[in-house]
Amino acid sequence: MPMIEWKDTLREGAVSGTLAGLLSAAVLLATGRREDGSAVAPVNAESHWLWGDESLREDRPTLRHTLTGFVTHQLSTVFWATLYGLVRGRHKPADLSQALLGGVATSAAAAAIDYTLVPKRLTPGFEHRLSTGSMVAVFAAIAGGVALGSLLMRDRR
Repeated sequence: MPMIEWKDTLREGAVSGTLAGLLSAAVLLATGRREDGSAVAPVNAESHWLWGDESLREDRPTLRHTLTGFVTHQLSTVFWATLYGLVRGRHKPADLSQALLGGVATSAAAAAIDYTLVPKRLTPGFEHRLSTGSMVAVFAAIAGGVALGSLLMRDRR
């Protein structure tokens, strides 16, 4: 069994997770504007783990809710992308289809675990502000970011 190359795994997790976080945050902002009339409402909702239910109702951009929500979102996508890198190990994606499959598997696992196993206080929170279709779009953007990052990092050592 090969040893985990922590430096490479953490680097790929940071790159893939950041891309996934930025792409999905863009979807959160666009769908929040369309569905709630507030681009930041779904991002604010992600801070409910810290600030409670008031975060689920906040429509204005605030340091307390928006910054906490954005940082929470980014850290969670980096976590999931790093976990994907650990599970995948040295088996880098050979092509776009393999990268997408890995991204979809990662995003599906994140959604399944976030909405079935974790305590309600630790769910993403944006489910309180977005439709199911918009949530699917957010998780699709996460999948795309993980896939793109894994392709970008595949030949790096």
